[in-house]
Amino acid sequence: MSSFVERDISSHAGFVGEEENVAALWKSIDAMHAQNRMSKERKEPEYTFYDGPPFATGLPHYGHILAGTIKDTVTRYAAMNGFRVERRAGWDCHGLPVEYEIDQKLNITHRDQVLEMGIENYNKECRSIVTRYTKEWETTVTRLGRWIDFENDYKTLDPSFMESVWWVFKELFNKDMVYQGYKVMPFSTACGTPLSNFEAGLNYKEGTKDPAVVVSFPLTEDPEVSFVAWTTTPWTLPSNLALCVNPEFEYVKIKDLASSKVYIIGKARLCQLYPQMKGKKWKKEKEKEIFEVLATYKGSELVGKTYTPLFDYFASDEGQTYWRVLSDKYVTDDSGTGIVHQAPAFGEDDYRVCLAHSIIKKGSDIPCPVDSNGIYTAGCTDFVGQYVKDADPKICEMLKAQGRLVQKDVISHSYPFCWRSDTPLIYKAVPSWFVKVEEIRDKLMKNNEKTHWVPNHVKDVRFHNWLRDARDWAVSRNRFWGTPIPVWANDDFSEVICIGSIAELAELSGVTVDDLHRETVDKIEIPSKKNPGTVLKRIDEVFDCWFESGSMPYAQKHYPFENAEEFKDGFPADFIAEGLDQTRGWFYTLMVLSTALFDKPPFKNLIVNGLVLAADGKKMSKRLKNYPDPTLVINKYGADALRMYLINSPVVRAEPLKFQEEGVLGVVKDVFNPWFNAFKFLMQQVDRFETSTATKFAPNIDKVRASKNSIDIWLGARTQGLIKFVHEEMAAYRLYTVMPELVSFITELTNWYVRLNRDRLKGSDDDAESGLQVLYSTLLDITILLAPFNPFICEYFYQNLRKLQTSYDPANPNDTTNPAIAGKTASVHLLRLPAFDASRINDTAVEGMKMLQKIVKLGRDAREKRLISVKTPLRCMVVVMPLASQDVFEDVKTKLAPYIMTELNVWDIKFVTPSEEAEWVKIALLPDLKILGKKLGKAMKAVKQGLVNMTHEQAKAAIESGSAEVEGQVIDFKTEVISMYKYAKEDEAWEGCVHNDGDVVCAIDSTMDEKLIAAGKCRELITNIQKLRKVAGLVVTDKIEAFYEEQGGNTMRKYIKGNLKTFEDKFKGMVPLPKELASEASSVLASTEVDMDGMGKLTVDIRSPQLSLSQSITDAAVAKFIATLSINDVTDAQEVTCKIDAAEHTLVEGKDFFKSATAMAVAENKF
Repeated sequence: MSSFVERDISSHAGFVGEEENVAALWKSIDAMHAQNRMSKERKEPEYTFYDGPPFATGLPHYGHILAGTIKDTVTRYAAMNGFRVERRAGWDCHGLPVEYEIDQKLNITHRDQVLEMGIENYNKECRSIVTRYTKEWETTVTRLGRWIDFENDYKTLDPSFMESVWWVFKELFNKDMVYQGYKVMPFSTACGTPLSNFEAGLNYKEGTKDPAVVVSFPLTEDPEVSFVAWTTTPWTLPSNLALCVNPEFEYVKIKDLASSKVYIIGKARLCQLYPQMKGKKWKKEKEKEIFEVLATYKGSELVGKTYTPLFDYFASDEGQTYWRVLSDKYVTDDSGTGIVHQAPAFGEDDYRVCLAHSIIKKGSDIPCPVDSNGIYTAGCTDFVGQYVKDADPKICEMLKAQGRLVQKDVISHSYPFCWRSDTPLIYKAVPSWFVKVEEIRDKLMKNNEKTHWVPNHVKDVRFHNWLRDARDWAVSRNRFWGTPIPVWANDDFSEVICIGSIAELAELSGVTVDDLHRETVDKIEIPSKKNPGTVLKRIDEVFDCWFESGSMPYAQKHYPFENAEEFKDGFPADFIAEGLDQTRGWFYTLMVLSTALFDKPPFKNLIVNGLVLAADGKKMSKRLKNYPDPTLVINKYGADALRMYLINSPVVRAEPLKFQEEGVLGVVKDVFNPWFNAFKFLMQQVDRFETSTATKFAPNIDKVRASKNSIDIWLGARTQGLIKFVHEEMAAYRLYTVMPELVSFITELTNWYVRLNRDRLKGSDDDAESGLQVLYSTLLDITILLAPFNPFICEYFYQNLRKLQTSYDPANPNDTTNPAIAGKTASVHLLRLPAFDASRINDTAVEGMKMLQKIVKLGRDAREKRLISVKTPLRCMVVVMPLASQDVFEDVKTKLAPYIMTELNVWDIKFVTPSEEAEWVKIALLPDLKILGKKLGKAMKAVKQGLVNMTHEQAKAAIESGSAEVEGQVIDFKTEVISMYKYAKEDEAWEGCVHNDGDVVCAIDSTMDEKLIAAGKCRELITNIQKLRKVAGLVVTDKIEAFYEEQGGNTMRKYIKGNLKTFEDKFKGMVPLPKELASEASSVLASTEVDMDGMGKLTVDIRSPQLSLSQSITDAAVAKFIATLSINDVTDAQEVTCKIDAAEHTLVEGKDFFKSATAMAVAENKF
């Protein structure tokens, strides 16, 4: 297919090339903007969609493609369903992803290096890469068929966006929801910045190996006795300031008999020092062989005791009360020693407990000898300049030399890594600006209840639990490339102001700016109102980029400075979608800010997608190259195939998908090719119909509704049922239910409607036109209905189907004006989706067709059991439908039986009535053991046998009445008995099958005779002739003659003579003839040799029709003359005169020569 030319339907789909043509069409008519313009003209309500901004510092991967496909499908559906949809592209431009790239490029390992080069120069480098791949993104996204506005995009670095972020923060500041404080947070030493808790949860790695050591802490009052504490972070030991016990636990002082050392340890944790105590063979009496218990204490009794520190780095701190025992119930007895070492700079609980016990003081500095890059500072003299994780072995060596290392091991556990640098995180106390989230937890959970998630369990469990346990949000980062936090303060923070706009900054400082990055605003000072003559300076931090993305609903519209009414009308958003990982990311930040600002959820509907994994179930990795390049997949199979593969998978239910390239190919083979073939068949038959009737085919919905054909009625009802289903499921955002139903419908359309009606649709009468009208109407309906899901192939179909509409104007094919009408309108995506027509719903027709499909399946199964090919006819078939309603029974019997007989090649079919069914079926009964087992006890065995012994009539009567007495027990046949129909005919000639649903039983008469065999061989010959037509590349209107040559007999000739009408009906009067009847002048178009089972070899060929001379004329010269004439040169009964050797010959068509070999054979009885 090269272009949209009327009726130019190629024999090969060529989906990829056609998609490029479609994309060119959309571009030429500016389709997306035309859709929005037409929607505005119709004054349609707005459908608000938020697109989470990706970073453009990397190329799109399957995760982006999946989320983009979901977003595009839903927004296309909304736009075609009567809404105006703004779809703005957005770019996340600030934060760690960008800074990390620049740090790698410039080999920056410490923030001091940034300060040396200058923030302005550093940010200039950052700005240079933020849109590095936007063009590549645009190319990929456009090629996928996603409609999104790249021209009117937003960027988080735009001054308008940043100003709205300032407004958001000031609103929170004014609500007293912002504070500054220390907090132990996940910290990326590679990026030199703290991370939020949800960022820390993005990249946990299983099987991380760390040292696990037990260290001794000698008591000051008795240095021969030591507390022992366990830790997996030896690098925190130089910062140890206290030990913590559980006040309610029991502790013991023991003497280790092997070393004679005395330790205090949790009684329940003696197994830490003596692992053999965990063994199954351990016996308590063995304790006296390895240790001696000297004393027992409650944890509370140990509080206040002091010990000798491991290191004395902080011994000179003024007023310190370090190195004593504290208590808190967070200490557990499921690991370690029951005594926890406290380093408040590096543990959240450590910080809390030490603050509560005045080891550290609120507002005062915390002893922390580690800088922002994880390097020990001068305060830690033994390890200065070393990276903390690298220092673990050296610390252990020093402790061992001091006799303080009691035990050393290696632990494998789950540990958080930086989501950007993929390096281990540490936990570190940092000064930060916080948004109070804990105090609005109830509001968050309440607003969450107002939202609709697909799948819902992610909302009710995962997200709910995250909100329930939400912590205050550290929104500041000690970085450079980001939106500066708009707080100006004096040195001691006794005067603090928050700026909410560029205008407010100008008013207070006298400086007007057009950029809000650090290089611009850091140098602006604001005169103090409290202390005239002094100035306020901006604090050092910038916003976490998640704060910016959470602000996007407001900032993308520059709210409240512009578009205030437009924002309010469209908030909360109707729809958003992202991956499961955003549960703790974007979904969370959106919810926190919208709740804090407006006490509303930020969105109404949300689709959460799962992860796309490599085929082996592992994470997709560029390094491992364990997945196919998305661009290559699109170029090979087409974007629509990839879209449908992704949407029709578990990944749209937030489950993982193991990506299989074969699955994309499967969409092309199993869905698109059959769909295309049905479409091509329609267009070919419309061409043929117009040629044969000399009338133009004009789609007419009244003719569709007027059809009395049962299959037409079924297809109309089935189509309306699909339309209703799609609208209902899309209203609930259940894409995962829509796609399987769409695939099922296309399968039914191609495998049932087209196949059952193929011969009918090839006709030229009113019935043929009626079928073409129905098929056209259905294909147009599903083309429009599926356009949001498969935008390219539906556009291709529409561009061809529209040309049959009377409203189509070839002089104006690019019409994008209202009203949108199929045919007139330039693109399928500018049309409205078909509305559900309840008047065309016909449950009887739908159920009848389901029954037909079951009967056909059972007939094929029965044939297969007897090894009878479908080409060989059967004399009779019996159908039992014991559970069908009377309407369905009559529909199948009176209207669908001819289709069943044709499909199964059966000459007669009998539908068994309820009064006759006992001959063919028997109801088999079994007790429901789960129910009756408890009820009957020992009587169960007798009842079970009684059920088995019931006749068909008895079982049927019991089921109809609802209950019956069996072996003295009253049994409820509705709830306590399992019933199923079984084939019961006792006759070797018959073969029966029962459908899995138990609602239909079929049996075939497998008796064969000469007449049946003959008909089967003729059908086989017909099949081979049709194959030869395909080999020769013929179209439906091309006429041929067929000839055969049988080796060693005339069996085929006899079979054909007995089935002349079969061939005449199939080939419009043509009958295969022996080769000796072929004209010598005829040329062979294609030939084949067929092995006819039981008959030997049969050579078959097809030829172009030629005039055929009567067998009574033997003059070679006359034959040569006839061969020079074309069929089109003569009319019926025409006389033709020729002179040969002075003798004149008058030849009459229909007597001396014929228009076909078949006509000659009929006239002269040559069969």
